[in-house]
Amino acid sequence: MNKITYRKGSILLGALMVASLMPFALKAASSTTSAASDPSAVVMTVTATAKKNAQPPVLSKNDVELYQGKERVQVANFKRGETLYLAVLIDDSLRSTVANQWSDLRAFLMAQPQTTYVAVAYARNGAAMVVQDFTTDHALAAKALRIPLGRLDAASSPYLAVQDWTKRWPVSGERSSIILFSSGIDYFRGGPATLDPDLDTTIAHAQKQNINIWTIYVPDSGRVGRGSFRAFNWQSNLDRLSQQTGAESYSLGLGMPVDLKPYFDRIQMNLNNQYLLAFVGDGGHKGKYEPVKVTSELRNVGILTPSEVFLPAVR
Repeated sequence: MNKITYRKGSILLGALMVASLMPFALKAASSTTSAASDPSAVVMTVTATAKKNAQPPVLSKNDVELYQGKERVQVANFKRGETLYLAVLIDDSLRSTVANQWSDLRAFLMAQPQTTYVAVAYARNGAAMVVQDFTTDHALAAKALRIPLGRLDAASSPYLAVQDWTKRWPVSGERSSIILFSSGIDYFRGGPATLDPDLDTTIAHAQKQNINIWTIYVPDSGRVGRGSFRAFNWQSNLDRLSQQTGAESYSLGLGMPVDLKPYFDRIQMNLNNQYLLAFVGDGGHKGKYEPVKVTSELRNVGILTPSEVFLPAVR
């Protein structure tokens, strides 16, 4: 009798405790949801990686830690990125022989899931000449690929071309990536200096719009980049553009890539392991850029993250 009474009392007590805690649970859930949709919320794309090109494990919100500067910040939302806006930007001054490998690029575009919108453009005269706007018809996008002009009269600034395209980028709140084929040479304003004058602005534009820029180094048709010192500097600019926007840069020394397929395979693995991370940031009255870092305590797991994000103004 006592045993039965005890069990009934426990059930009743448990029910009362659950009922009393429900408002707090709902408030906590509501807080997380509202944080992710808050006007001051920042959403950035992060990419999980693993050593030796292994497949990284699936991550959850509890597997990552976010730092804004040296301060740890609460992650409001963390979810797999499904929709992707993927753009291919090809410098028109590249050596035309790179098009011998466009079959691998076409195969890469054709293999994209239906949730990926693909666009193709050529960088010329400091602008992105779009030959195919974003579409889920991947065959149509693949047909838009052509041989680069390979002439110095098509010489451009890859950084100004990226800026031009990001100004016209669709506002979606989804993942966004640009695959840039370039020598890194800026024929408009560049020189032998280590840092291109338009590089920081290009990085800032991409960070503000949450666009990852994957760069593939390809020599162009001119003689300007033949010197190893200057060519190394320009290649370093491409590497910096990728790293600071949460992506990777690919090259085979200073020569023409022998096989582009390994690069596409690597990019695809990265795209398959991307997440949208949201947190609330205080950008003050005007908004500001802040350094961020995302880490994971899971063994052998790394996180590709933009070096900075833009915190919107708080009204």
